[in-house]
Amino acid sequence: MRDQRGVVLPSPLVMLSVIAVAMAAIAFVATRGGEPTEREITPAARESAEPSATAEPTKKPKPTKAPAPAIQRGKVYVEVYNNSAVTGLAGRVAQRAGDAGWQVVGADNWYGTIPSTTVYYPAKLERAAKLLALDLGVERTAPAVAPMRMDRLTLILTGELD
Repeated sequence: MRDQRGVVLPSPLVMLSVIAVAMAAIAFVATRGGEPTEREITPAARESAEPSATAEPTKKPKPTKAPAPAIQRGKVYVEVYNNSAVTGLAGRVAQRAGDAGWQVVGADNWYGTIPSTTVYYPAKLERAAKLLALDLGVERTAPAVAPMRMDRLTLILTGELD
C-alpha cells in the first residue's frame, strides 16, 4: 500500500498576498516618525530707520477671485434612475428636470441600495450637481462611483420628490 502524504505548495495568489503585506509593513516602518520636512517660513518684519508714531501698518489688498462662470443647464447631461417601488417615477422626474432646462439623456430603474434620493456627480460637475439638487428639491449630493458615468450627473430616486 502506498503512502498518500505529500507537500502542498501555496498558490501564487497566496504568495503574492504575503509579499504585498510584507512590503506594506516595510514601507510603513520606513516612513513613520520624525517631523515633516516642510516648514512654513515667514519673513521677519523689517524695522524702518525712523519709526513714526502716526504710521499705520499697510494692509495688502486681498486678491479677488473671479466669479465662477454660470452653469448652463442645457449643456450638462443628466441621467435619472428609479430605486423605489413607485412606477414611472424616473420618467416624471426626468420630465421635471428637462422642464427646468437640464439635458436629460436617460431614465431607467436602478438596482442597488441607495440610502436616500441623491444627485451623484463627477468632480468637475460638483457645482452643477448642487444646482440640480436645488432645482428639484433633493437634499443629498455625493461624488459619483462606478458604474456611474463620469461625464454626467446621475440622479437616483428612492421616493417621490416634494
